[in-house]
Amino acid sequence: MIAGALAAAARLVAGASIRWTGCAPDPRQRIYFVNHTSHLDFIVVWSSLPSKLRPLVRPVAARDYWTTGRLRPYLATEVFHSVLIEREAVTASNDPIRTMLEGMGQSYSLIMFPEGTRGSGLDVAPFKSGLYHLAHRRPDVELVPVYVENLNRILPKGEFLPVPLLSSVTFGAPIRLETGERRDAFLERAREGVRCLRPL
Repeated sequence: MIAGALAAAARLVAGASIRWTGCAPDPRQRIYFVNHTSHLDFIVVWSSLPSKLRPLVRPVAARDYWTTGRLRPYLATEVFHSVLIEREAVTASNDPIRTMLEGMGQSYSLIMFPEGTRGSGLDVAPFKSGLYHLAHRRPDVELVPVYVENLNRILPKGEFLPVPLLSSVTFGAPIRLETGERRDAFLERAREGVRCLRPL
């Protein structure tokens, strides 16, 4: 009930139009990889999925941010069932790739942000290697590029209250790691897959 209310609120605040241009909603396991410009990103992308799919999709989020305070830990663990990863002091026992793979299991999809941190919204920053390692370890899972537009203006960095503007969420055609494809080539191809979804 709380998750449904938050999804409705996110769609209302963001005024997001939703487009599926290269695929359709599907319960199969996927990794939705998204450009990152605002703390609203994962909530808006998650809320853009059909309600029947949301329980099967887990956002990947930074442990250091989502475990502080009282509200954020509750939302991350009890509402969105986020996969919380370490961004600093990574060791064998808290390896982000292993954490994401365990979070997926055999039935869950992920929403992740390969840039690793929020950008300006003007361009998509180069991707870090996590998406490549996931694609290598789980070649059976579809990788779906997603572009979110204008959320950096709706909730700018450092602000608490959103500005009522319109945004969009565009889901593109799935990609996979090709046989023999090198890491850097794959990451650039994946990045371009997100960039090309920007509205003209």
